[in-house]
Amino acid sequence: MHTDGNLFAALPKNLPDELVENLVEEPGLRLERIVSTGHVTPDDEWYDQESDEWVVLLTGAANLRFQAPEEVLAMRPGDFVKISAQRKHRVDWTDPNEPTVWLALHFRIPY
Repeated sequence: MHTDGNLFAALPKNLPDELVENLVEEPGLRLERIVSTGHVTPDDEWYDQESDEWVVLLTGAANLRFQAPEEVLAMRPGDFVKISAQRKHRVDWTDPNEPTVWLALHFRIPY
């Protein structure tokens, strides 16, 4: 778990896999810091989550791809998007030359 209080501290130089750290976890809510350096979702996989997700890109760059309707979203620092539960999406590209740092908030609001 990332505990030093700075989102940009301890950014690894070489990541064999994308780094996902839970910053906050409470019933119905999870906040993650994600660090990518050229990592993408495998070609045959899609995220299909039970909860809504709000994600913001803090550093680097990335492309998100969505199904139904088909859409590609190029993200740069400061860009954010809300992804509704069950909307299939994937990461098509992240900058291989610098860390791409995301904050992802997963939440369920009872209706």
